[in-house]
Order: sequence, then C-alpha cells, then structure tokens
Amino acid sequence: MSTATWNLDSTHSSIDFTVKHMGLFTVRGSLGTITGSATTEEEALTGVTLSIDISVISTGNEQRDGHLKSPDFLDVAQFPTVEFKSTSVEAKGGADYSVSGDLTIHGITKPVTLAVSTVPPVKDPWGNTRAGVTGSGTLLRSEYGLTYNSVMETGHALISDEIKFTFDVQAVSA
Repeated sequence: MSTATWNLDSTHSSIDFTVKHMGLFTVRGSLGTITGSATTEEEALTGVTLSIDISVISTGNEQRDGHLKSPDFLDVAQFPTVEFKSTSVEAKGGADYSVSGDLTIHGITKPVTLAVSTVPPVKDPWGNTRAGVTGSGTLLRSEYGLTYNSVMETGHALISDEIKFTFDVQAVSA
C-alpha cells in the first residue's frame, strides 16, 4: 500500500466565510494563512491536520477586522490560531469524503464533520505533485464562546450566529 504525506501550500489555499449582518446583509471575509498536512493511501484521503493564523483575518474593512481580532470576538492575542485535526475519514464515492475531526476555535474544541471533494494529483511545471481538497460547511459561533451581539429593534441579531465557510486547500507531495 502506497502511503503519502502532503504539505499544505499556504500560498494557494484559502478559507473564506460569510455571516449575516443586521439580518439583511452578507459580510464576507478570509481567515488567514493555512499550514498543515494531509495523508493519503493509494491516493485516497486518510487524514488532515491544519492550523489557521487568524491574526490576519480580513473582511476588507480595517475597523471591523480589528474588532473581530479583539476580545469581543476571536481574541487573537490569546487564541491566534484555529486548529483542525481529523479523527476519521470516510470515502463516499468518487472524489467525495466525509472528514470528521476536532475543530478548536477560541480555545474551545468541538467535533465537526465536513463533506469534502478531492482534486486528483497533477504535476506542476516545476515537477512537484500537487493535489487539493474543496468543501464548505456551517458552524454556530456561539458553540465556540463567540457570543458578542445585540438585538436590533426589528428583532434581528446584529450578527448572525451561523457562519458559512468554504475552503480550497492545495497541497504538495512531501
């Protein structure tokens, strides 16, 4: 059986998110630099470990980014990274997998399961073998102690609890 280790390519990887503001508008952002590794056996995904430097979170608005980094939200001085470590990977057919693992945000670890699709390996122009994973999901920020909010006179929360995210992660064979 052929086992391979893959190093995540931070330059060509991203995790983006959306959250509703005032119950009406969608705010979009990117989390930050992603590092980590993945393992495969016979080209089938078997594990993933990653770390995201959230001190560089970006929504395109410097004041909002500063507030997100503050103790009101992510408190990046105390919790500078988001961590994920897979605990199981289940093949769903073709390029699709169900990846379960432990997600740590703001010092709180919760189990999550993500539906992902793999991108088959290719040789780049420099002779490296590259592959990738794409996917999306949702989480409730309150489950990770991120509860800053206020209720507007319309009854809507200023900031929704639900955060939607998408990811495109590229890796290079080690």
